[in-house]
This record gives sequence, C-alpha cells and structure tokens, in this order.
Amino acid sequence: MVARAVLVTGGARSGKSSFAERLALGAGREPVYVATSAAWDQEMAERIGQHKARRDGRWTTVEEQLDLVGTLARHCGPDRVVLVDCLTLWLTNLMLADRDLAGETANLAAVVPGLAGPVIFVTNEVGLGIVPDNAMARAFRDAQGRLNQELARVCDRVVLVASGLPLLLKPSSCPDIQL
Repeated sequence: MVARAVLVTGGARSGKSSFAERLALGAGREPVYVATSAAWDQEMAERIGQHKARRDGRWTTVEEQLDLVGTLARHCGPDRVVLVDCLTLWLTNLMLADRDLAGETANLAAVVPGLAGPVIFVTNEVGLGIVPDNAMARAFRDAQGRLNQELARVCDRVVLVASGLPLLLKPSSCPDIQL
C-alpha cells in the first residue's frame, strides 16, 4: 500500500528532516517544502539556511507559520508530494500567537485523510526527557504530545528516526496485547 500521509518523528538533530526529504524525492512527484519556522534570531536564521542549502532546484518552498490547513489545501495534489517541516515549530508559532492549540490540532487531523495528494510531516518527540520546570514549557510539551498522537492516528505510516536510522512504528508489527 502506498502511504498518503507519513509522520516522521524523533529527537532534535536525529536526522528526521534529511530522511523526510529523501522520502519526498523518492516519491517521483514534484516536491513542495512547507517551512513553518520564523527566523527569530541569528541562530535560527542559520538553521533555516542549512535546511535551504540541502534542497536543490527541484523543490518549491512555501513559508507558512500559522495556516497549515489552508496551505495543505492549496498545495497538495496528485502530482505533488508536500513535506511539512516542522509541526513543532508550527505549534510554537500557534502558542506564541495565542491560538487554540487543541482546535488547531483537531482541524489538522481532520483534513489529513482527505488531502488531494501525499504529505509528509516532520515533528519532534519532546516528551522523553525530564518534566519542564515551568508551566509554559509543560503546556507546550503536553500540546506537542497530543499533536503527535493525533497525527499518528490519521497518518498511514509513522517513522521514528534516531541517530539517523529510521524505525517504522506504523503499521506496527506488534500485535495487540491482551492480558
């Protein structure tokens, strides 16, 4: 079965974006890169520059920090593969704009199954470390976990990338566990 929606997750600098870019280029369709980040400071501008430098002229880049649902509706198509990099920065933008994170998550999850073409989402797995020491960071971690769960539910494939190595999580080879 060909995957219509793929969620690529993992830790910071795990190789998620490179893996997702290779996956998109291997699809044999026009690759569209949806960049969700803003260059808040010089360090972030340099990170964005590194991502841009990795992509060649085959890519169409769309910058969108908030309206991901609308952007997907406009750019997904049968002859394209859309790569969203990344959901974590999109969620940060929503939080800073004081948007309804649960509502935005639900809206995104609702449109994924009906998109007109394949999509790859990159996201960070942020809940594996210590509990953050402040309320805002805890709220973000919780919202990110819920976003990742909702997207994993509606995506055909979920891949965890660790140390540059992809591990297929969905479909799972783990049978249902019964006690």
